[in-house]
Amino acid sequence: MAAGDAPEASSLYVGDLHPDVTEAMLYEIFNSVGPVGSIRVCRDGVSRRSLGYGYVNFHAASDAEQALNTLNYSSIKGRACRIMWSQRDPSLRKSGVGNIFVRNLDRTIDNKALFDTFSLFGNILSCKVSCDASGKSRGYGFVHYEAEEAAKQAIERVNGMLIGEKTVEVTRFMKKDDRESGPTTYTNIYVKNVPANFDEEMLKSMFDPYGAITSSVIMEDKKGRKFCFINFETPEAAQKAVTELNGKDVRTVDEKAGLEEDAEPELLYVGRAQSKAERARELGSAARGILVGGGGNSSEEAAPKRAQAVNLYVKNLDEGVTDAGLRELFEAHGAITSAVAMKDEKDRCKGFGFVCFASSDDAAKAVAEMHLKVVSGKPLYVGLAEKREARQERLRQRYTSGAEGAAGKGGKEGLTKGGMGKGGMGKDGGMG
Repeated sequence: MAAGDAPEASSLYVGDLHPDVTEAMLYEIFNSVGPVGSIRVCRDGVSRRSLGYGYVNFHAASDAEQALNTLNYSSIKGRACRIMWSQRDPSLRKSGVGNIFVRNLDRTIDNKALFDTFSLFGNILSCKVSCDASGKSRGYGFVHYEAEEAAKQAIERVNGMLIGEKTVEVTRFMKKDDRESGPTTYTNIYVKNVPANFDEEMLKSMFDPYGAITSSVIMEDKKGRKFCFINFETPEAAQKAVTELNGKDVRTVDEKAGLEEDAEPELLYVGRAQSKAERARELGSAARGILVGGGGNSSEEAAPKRAQAVNLYVKNLDEGVTDAGLRELFEAHGAITSAVAMKDEKDRCKGFGFVCFASSDDAAKAVAEMHLKVVSGKPLYVGLAEKREARQERLRQRYTSGAEGAAGKGGKEGLTKGGMGKGGMGKDGGMG
């Protein structure tokens, strides 16, 4: 694409970034090509973790084009970055025009190999092989062409072709809304996070009120955790049970009292029973960084809006706070799926609790407006709930990076303090 034809004349999208990549790192790399106007690594609104992509804005379109040609698929902190022109026009991304899906890829095919194969048929806006968390290919990918005619040629010429050691299938990309979704009526439900002493008697007392049960079974996984399947006579009974019991706190008083102060409680999960294939598709859709509608932005950018059930940790609560009181405190900020104020053996609040929002946007709004707000004479702490392992890993990385920063201060003091020079970033690490 000629520089003058770029969607944003001198703006590049940089994807597939390592979580630890910062604006300073990108500045050093891209400023070697030409003067950079600004850089932004996009982050989650609640946790502030990197979303794995960012934008680099050059002063000159020619420098942006040179960076695209010379740095695309280069390694940054051990990961090959994916660079394309930033395409902010939502109509192009959402239309699906020119977007194709490539299935049964050889596991050795990476983004660059996919790009090289399909660039023969026309100008590519974006190209990506879907990979798991460890970076291994899932065996499929997406290519978005600038022109619909190029996509048609690619389908005609490459579908059924041997690439690597596998025969690929190339079809038009179908948006998620156009694909088959799970059944809306069902009678079989799946239940997990039940108490350790959960038995048939407890099952019947909990689920019988919702309708006649035709069959049920309680099972254990390899770790000894119980789960069960329950089949109702009517879909209405199954759906009512899911609506009213999912997210309910069924722990005993002793279990509540024994929970660590900042540990996230395991609430009852009740949902439609899925086949193994359905679960695999659902987990794959949630994890993969695929292109949805293509353009300059991947589904990584849309991920926060698609995320389900964001759980917040709330601290410094008054001992008189109840579940209902906690819900009332936060319900003005959006739809809440559950709210639990942790209690001691005397049924008094232990000073902390968890509020689960249906969307990340609502959760972000709650954090912004409720964190440090004074309630009953105490400033609340409101943040993203983390599992113990994730929190320990985050703290470990923070202290490790802090030690490394102190050790390397002498040679790169300007970068450590955020100073990037006159043409780059501001003194506080922001955009110049």
